[in-house]
Amino acid sequence: MNWKNKFITIYTGQAFSLLGSAAAQFAVIWWLTVQKESAITLTLATAASFLPNILLGPFAGVWIDRYNRRTVMIAADGLVAASGAVLGIAFLMTGAPDVWFIYLILFIRGLGNTFHSPAMQAAIPMFVPVEMLTKAGGWGNLIVSVSTMLGPALGAGLMAVLPIAAIMLVDIIGAVFAIGCLLTVAIPDIPQSAGKVHILEDVKKGLAAMWSNKPLRAAFFPIIFSSILYMPLGSLFPLLVRVHYAGGAWHNAVVEFVFSGGLLVSSFLIGVWGGSRKRFLMISLSIIVLGAAAAAGGILPAGGFWGFVVCCFFMGASGTFFNVPLMAYIQETVAPEMMGKVFSMLTTAMTLATPFGLLIAGPVSEAAGVECWFWASGLLMVLAGGLCMAMTRRYDGGAERTGN
Repeated sequence: MNWKNKFITIYTGQAFSLLGSAAAQFAVIWWLTVQKESAITLTLATAASFLPNILLGPFAGVWIDRYNRRTVMIAADGLVAASGAVLGIAFLMTGAPDVWFIYLILFIRGLGNTFHSPAMQAAIPMFVPVEMLTKAGGWGNLIVSVSTMLGPALGAGLMAVLPIAAIMLVDIIGAVFAIGCLLTVAIPDIPQSAGKVHILEDVKKGLAAMWSNKPLRAAFFPIIFSSILYMPLGSLFPLLVRVHYAGGAWHNAVVEFVFSGGLLVSSFLIGVWGGSRKRFLMISLSIIVLGAAAAAGGILPAGGFWGFVVCCFFMGASGTFFNVPLMAYIQETVAPEMMGKVFSMLTTAMTLATPFGLLIAGPVSEAAGVECWFWASGLLMVLAGGLCMAMTRRYDGGAERTGN
């Protein structure tokens, strides 16, 4: 099987798995919304989902780099399927499981994702040619984006005709299909796939691999700073639409649709074009565009809703031009036996940006107005993008395995 067939097979399975997971996640969150009508309940549900990454993310890479990455992905998909089955049975038997039990299931699903995503990113360069990594990343991002977009719509449609216990079956079918696709492809073992695991020692090796990669080290803090500023924007979109632009539900739907449309268009463009070899220039420019669009969204007057819609397109599009080159650079320059650790640590750092960003954005938005957070954080992101460009300029161009 050539690399293209492997790539298509793996991502076809993942598309169905992501679609089922997104539908199930939507159904569970909406059920909690209707049953409890509590912002605290929903906040804790979200926290339960990303808590495994914060707690275990740095250590997940140790096992990802010690064992065959296909095996890790199959185990992670299996864990998600099993948790969906348990929750479905709980709904079937009790009608309304305890909230703490739902939190536990969400935590377990988050645990599966903590291992699956870095393993997936680390597996791709095991069979995709180096010169095709950015194109492959674009197509992969497109598939993931479509599945994530359609999942909530599927979940909403299924809730209209099926009990929530039956919707969990959709999640199980998607995960089983993904496992079946993975079983048909072979992903090579890596040099350090055997031997006794020394967790702390391996974590230190992963940190050393990140620190010794000078371009990645130079870009790390601008990237994390930008993430802290950016992460709250998604949560604040509805508030900006409602309070500043005096919009309704359909206005918010337009904003979300156009944002997703920007993500899809940019994924398609990178999939066709392949991107520039100057990875960090693309990353820096994407941060600058994101910041400029966010700032414009906060500066526009109350009657400028359609201008804000245009800004949302560019905010969505910038995400692909940030994420895909960054993943491709790591895939090109980090040694295979260290890649899982590096991806896990980077994912954990960016996940931690979410609560930190929300802790800052919430009080600022309450005190000064949500539009102030948009333009202030946007301007800071523009500065962060410029700093990233300045710090990585001398490294950009040809990527080497050492990252020096």
